[in-house]
Order: sequence, then C-alpha cells, then structure tokens
Amino acid sequence: MSEQSLDADLCVSDCERCPALVESRSRIVNGTGPRDADLVFVGEAPGANEDEEGEPFVGRSGTVLDDTLRDVGLARADVRITNCVRCRPPDNRDPHSDELDNCRGYLAEEIARVDPELVVTLGKVPSQHLLGRSVAVTSETGEVFDARVGDAAVRLLVCLHPAATLYDRSQADAFEETIRQAAELSGLADDGTDGQSSLGDY
Repeated sequence: MSEQSLDADLCVSDCERCPALVESRSRIVNGTGPRDADLVFVGEAPGANEDEEGEPFVGRSGTVLDDTLRDVGLARADVRITNCVRCRPPDNRDPHSDELDNCRGYLAEEIARVDPELVVTLGKVPSQHLLGRSVAVTSETGEVFDARVGDAAVRLLVCLHPAATLYDRSQADAFEETIRQAAELSGLADDGTDGQSSLGDY
C-alpha cells in the first residue's frame, strides 16, 4: 500500500482502487477536523448526505453526534471525524472486505499523522476492521483496547453508531456516556472550553 498517500491536508484527491465505489460515488469524502486532534472518530463509509456534501457524518447520524458532543462539552471543530472507506458504497451497503483493505492505508496514515490520544470507532464495521475480530458493539461499547493501525499503536474506544439511537432510543444513554468517556480519556474534557468556542459551526 506504499503507493497510497495523503496530501498535506490529509486528503485523498484521486483513487480508483475500488471499481464499484468509483462508480457509486460522486466524490471522495475525506476526514474533517484538526490535523492534530486529540480525539478521532472513525465511521464506516459515507452515505448519501456525506457523498453530496463531501463531509463525514452530516446526515441524521451526524446531527446525533454533533448534539452529543455538545452535551458533553465539546464542539465538532474540537475533534477529527473520518471513515474506514472514503467513497459511498452502492445503495449504502456495508463496504466489502477488499474495499476496507484498499482504503486502510489512507486511514492508517491519517491516524499516524494526527497522532490522537484516542480513536473512537462508531459502530460494528470500524470496530471489527480496526480490532481485527468480531465485535459485539452493544455489549462492548465503552470498552478500551490497544490496537495497531498500520504502524501506529492507538488506544481505541468502541462506541455504538449514532444511528443506533435513532432506531432504539434506549441506546441513547449508552451512546452519550461513551462520548463523555471519550472526552475524558482524550483529555478534552479537562481543557475548560465547554464546547462553546465553535458554535458558529452549527
């Protein structure tokens, strides 16, 4: 995967490694947020809204994530948000294993260059992809593991996908508690910003 590389903004400008994704995407959706973020959220892949707007987590799930970040004292601009796969899969299906593998080099380089205190996986696909095993997200949410992403050793916190709270309101408390835990583990809960600095982004 040595031919894969990100530009100075941690972006992929052109990639055609996955023919089905090249066919289904309208653009490559790169990660957003500080290039030196202490907290990085990793989702699965862009959906329709993300493909249209060119930014991760901007649909209903993104609203849940933004609101929960704000509830625990953070703003979206305080964290980095990215995906395992940067192109929308056809019909919003899960990315195939070869597509995850093709894009892993980009994610590994992004995480290595950002060098966060904590990586949070949002949902089953990114949790299993980065831990390299089956993950029962509902029961393992809130658990912290040591993982390797490329050459980088990371602390990884498993978290429910924000969409889980839309389909099952009983998951909302567990999701918020895990995001609160992420703020504390990354050190962002102690910086005294109270999440108000970037409300203009909303």
